[in-house]
Amino acid sequence: MSVSSRFAPRLAAALALPAVALALVGALTAPRPAAAQQAQGFQTSVPAAALIDFETGTILYEKDADKRFAPGTLVKVMTADVVFSQLKAGKIALDTPFIVSVNAWKRGGGPSGGAAMFAEVNKPAPVGELLAGALVVSGNDAAIALAEGVANTESEFSQMMNAEAKAIGMANSEFHNATGFADPGQVSTARDLGLLAAHIIRTYPTYYPVFARPNIEWSRIKQRNRNVLLDAGIGADGLQVGWVKDVGYHALGSAVQNGQRLIVATLGAKSEKERLEETRKLLEWGFQSFRQRQIFTADQEIGRAQVFGGTQGSVGLVAKGAVSILTPRSGNERITAKVVYTGPLRAPVAKGTEVGRMQVTRGQVKALEIPLYTAEDVPVGSLTDRALDGGMTLMGDGVRDLFKKVLAKVGK
Repeated sequence: MSVSSRFAPRLAAALALPAVALALVGALTAPRPAAAQQAQGFQTSVPAAALIDFETGTILYEKDADKRFAPGTLVKVMTADVVFSQLKAGKIALDTPFIVSVNAWKRGGGPSGGAAMFAEVNKPAPVGELLAGALVVSGNDAAIALAEGVANTESEFSQMMNAEAKAIGMANSEFHNATGFADPGQVSTARDLGLLAAHIIRTYPTYYPVFARPNIEWSRIKQRNRNVLLDAGIGADGLQVGWVKDVGYHALGSAVQNGQRLIVATLGAKSEKERLEETRKLLEWGFQSFRQRQIFTADQEIGRAQVFGGTQGSVGLVAKGAVSILTPRSGNERITAKVVYTGPLRAPVAKGTEVGRMQVTRGQVKALEIPLYTAEDVPVGSLTDRALDGGMTLMGDGVRDLFKKVLAKVGK
């Protein structure tokens, strides 16, 4: 290999954007303003909302999706997520009995005057029924009993909730209890709740159906499922609705029509009627207005990341499988994408290492974000390779600009 042919690709990698964001795609389709306006012309009266396609993760609609709200009883969906993880790990089972403590009974049961499963104090109840109590009728006694059964105290359980939220990517959420009781530090967003719903449906398909259980009966008291979306004729099959004083009526739901699943979160509606109508309208619009398009094939190189000290100066980045996005049926809309990574990566780099993310924007909406992985191994390079990389780093941007002018000649 000649010096020039060896040096050219390393120089090209050094001239790439080094560490912050690498622009990837200018426009996958030609912009058509009228079509874009029509696609984004949908409006909802609720203060905040997010509509997500489950299969692709595409954000179809958002309105103040990152605005923080007191989530109220929707917190119980996160409570369920933590319990589901314990079930899946084999640490507990659906028939594991948890004792309903005086605390759970007094603060969340019959004496509290709020939503309750009416579990008997100091008596055992199986995890499966406590889950139904918390999710079907929003029983606060059931939620507290689950938290205490898993983690001894509700405070310790909330730490598990926050760790799980972080792992899911719920960047704007914080949980302080298992019930949704008022707490100034307990917040979430429409986007985060949508991420949570998608995570539960994908990760715990065995346990997800409990959300759609039509009723429960405990202590000889029979109660119907409080989720009004289930009977709205829109294909809804789970999650929860709630109300927060001085905030409004919330809904977190998922529905399936013609094999497509959408997830919706609406926060802060002024009434139960508005919550139902706006959530239904949002879902119906989503099912009718979009089609799926593949934008990258499986194993297609999406971008490259700079590598320091390796046998080569950069490495290709790929997604796991094909990448698809939903676009408006009414016409093409401008789609842009960028790769974001922290670099340069330091050799050795192993194939399949997650090193960055691709962010896809449809019009003004951040429609999709997916992890990217290295496409090949990059071993540690020779002393010459490392010296070249070190030299390029020391020379800085001024010399880089100079090299841009001669780069084409270097490889000849």
